[in-house]
Amino acid sequence: MRTLYPQTSTEVMPSVLRTFALSLAIAFVGTMVGTIVPVGLFIPLSILEFVMILAAVFFRRKKAISYGFLYAFTFISGITLYPVVSHYASTAGANVVIMAFASTTVVFSGIAIYAAKSKRNFSFLGGFLLAALLALVAISIFNIFFPLSTTGMLAYSFIGVVVFSGYVLFDISQMKHYGVRPEEVPLMALSLYLDFINLFLSILRILGIFNSKD
Repeated sequence: MRTLYPQTSTEVMPSVLRTFALSLAIAFVGTMVGTIVPVGLFIPLSILEFVMILAAVFFRRKKAISYGFLYAFTFISGITLYPVVSHYASTAGANVVIMAFASTTVVFSGIAIYAAKSKRNFSFLGGFLLAALLALVAISIFNIFFPLSTTGMLAYSFIGVVVFSGYVLFDISQMKHYGVRPEEVPLMALSLYLDFINLFLSILRILGIFNSKD
């Protein structure tokens, strides 16, 4: 049975949101740094990012990660995000990237506000979201060896929007109903960061497909 920390949640939630916002800012700096990173370093950095995600899953069991770990991860994540952003900027236009970020911000904020104000507990979504996430991971691996068609990638991206929107709803609801202790702030901020970035990538793919210059 989970322990409730309603008062702690009210006090700490702003810290989570500030840490999340700072994480996005650090990721943006990382993306800018990505413009000068040698091409040969992107694969090692992507592997390092994956290892850090696995480490975060391990630390999640201990209910805490350090701020240093969080900011290092988001910086590296920003660097590895650059090739994707650059690709869509060149094939669909820089305005598409800006539109995707703006759309992500609106969707993320709307869902977060709804979850924070709703009296309903959306924790029941956890199992469904995990199953959907694993399916998305499996499809992404399949796509490496057998590339999806444009229609398939579009469907994959729309499902991604639904899944990561659901995770925003789930994570905010978890914080509201079960609370956040101060030592859990970096972990919760990381969860929101991953929700935002994956939602952004899904929306970017959709807009990129519809606005491709090819």
